[in-house]
Amino acid sequence: MCSSGLSPSKLAERPVTSTGQDTGASSMSGTDSPIEPPPSIWAFPRADSADDDGVVGVGADVDPGTLLTAYRSGLFPMPVEPGGPMVWWSPDPRGVLEVNDLRVSRSMRRSLDRYEVRIDTAFAEVMVACADPTRERGWIDGRITGAYTDLHRLGWAHSIEAWDEYGLAGGLYGVAIGGLFAGESMFHRRTDASKVALHTLVTLMGADPGGLTPHRLVDVQWCTPHLRRMGAREIPREDYLERLADLVTVVGPDWAGGTA
Repeated sequence: MCSSGLSPSKLAERPVTSTGQDTGASSMSGTDSPIEPPPSIWAFPRADSADDDGVVGVGADVDPGTLLTAYRSGLFPMPVEPGGPMVWWSPDPRGVLEVNDLRVSRSMRRSLDRYEVRIDTAFAEVMVACADPTRERGWIDGRITGAYTDLHRLGWAHSIEAWDEYGLAGGLYGVAIGGLFAGESMFHRRTDASKVALHTLVTLMGADPGGLTPHRLVDVQWCTPHLRRMGAREIPREDYLERLADLVTVVGPDWAGGTA
């Protein structure tokens, strides 16, 4: 949910290579399970091979199979500028928000009753708002919008939206794999709307009938001062990767509610 300060001139020469493998279709069992896309043809370097800026590789596509392979490997995509080469990141340290660590300010608490929060009812609109080219350090281009829309159709990408009487007031989107929610971007048009969406995300992740809260995590990539104030922190990349193997295999929260 944060952005890097890396400039295009600093990109390392770290190309992602093709495996040359055929991509047969497969799916996850269960009617409510997200659909597993064909596997990626790309072979990523190890996440812990990243350079000092956190760059693991440059290139590849953003097909659903490639994106899921990246997240399961501890990577995420972000071009350093719209239309620029796709860069795959694994920063050290990694920004995370534990589901029990969200700091609810008095302002946020007052705002919780101001908005109706919905899940996955306006994914495309959330993406458009997050991709607003007038936003500072904007990086979401047409490739990213199309790629995550495809992931949403397959059941992997989700939006959490705060609504009021004037319409969509704020929200966020990201990718859910088991107990991991990889937050990608958030926006607000009215006061505290994105914070209310984040509060709902953490509440959903913390819904814990089977004692799974310790096995759930919100990945915020890099910590901005704004996210720090809300309870996010940095952990060593090694610790993140060690937890990741468990996070992506446990049962995740129920995304089928539509409202929260």
